[in-house]
Amino acid sequence: ALPILAGVKGLTMLDHKQVTLEDTRAQFLIPKGPLVRNRAEASLERAQNLNPMVDVKVDTEDIETKDEGFFTQFDAVCLTCCSRDVMVKIDHICHKHNIKFFTGDVFGYHGFMFADLGEHEFVEEKTKVVKSRVGAEDGPEVKKVKLDENETTMVKKTVTFCQLKDALEVDWSSEKAKAALRKTPSDYFLIHVLMKFRTDKGRDPLPDSYAEDCDLLLQIRNDVMDSLAVNPDLIPEDFASYCFSEMAPVCAVVGGVLSQEIVKALSQRDPPHNNFFFFDGMKGSGIVDSLGTK
Repeated sequence: ALPILAGVKGLTMLDHKQVTLEDTRAQFLIPKGPLVRNRAEASLERAQNLNPMVDVKVDTEDIETKDEGFFTQFDAVCLTCCSRDVMVKIDHICHKHNIKFFTGDVFGYHGFMFADLGEHEFVEEKTKVVKSRVGAEDGPEVKKVKLDENETTMVKKTVTFCQLKDALEVDWSSEKAKAALRKTPSDYFLIHVLMKFRTDKGRDPLPDSYAEDCDLLLQIRNDVMDSLAVNPDLIPEDFASYCFSEMAPVCAVVGGVLSQEIVKALSQRDPPHNNFFFFDGMKGSGIVDSLGTK
């Protein structure tokens, strides 16, 4: 919603799935009504009403049917509810064509966003440093450096992002990675588990199959952590019970940060989050971390 409010030229909502009861509870763009309707089409009216000056379009085709040329028409692409393979594939296309790439998801009390802006230039507002002279009564005349809060200057900077594939395939057996492991958010590894669940089951954990999905999540946790060569205890045993449904407050936080980063990237103002943002609703805390970058 924020990019529409910010006044981007146009926005296309691509979604081939039908509205579910869960969507009506977590997605404020979808009004109450029959469930037998496309999610993007159901969201169009409220999305357009946010800013009539923005050209909001709907595409009901499956993202997996889209070729490379489809994505090159956009300045930024944002994915949600996609499989890991689809995210990696589309990020590769965007990175190749210098298109800003974002992805994010919410799983119960946990959520994340990832950005790949390639070689990204931006300007940052800095308080100007001025030199003032000290009076003769203070001794020999000298120049004193101070910050003038009333005067600012714009500083141009460049930052380099890695692709999602590199960020997800960190070699945790290296000495550098082992040293960084203590500071790495556990949600980074949790995302690996939930992506694997989505790939294996073709869906996210469901309350209707709570017991079955909890058991599978625990098994996937052990398998994934073994494959990454890290201790499974980095993700607590009870994690599975907090990964069901899309919690509206968590959606608000993660969606807000994700939208903010899209607007910052397109306007090229202020330092972007490079490259992950993780939110833990149980702790009520979010953290930005850079993983996979050289």
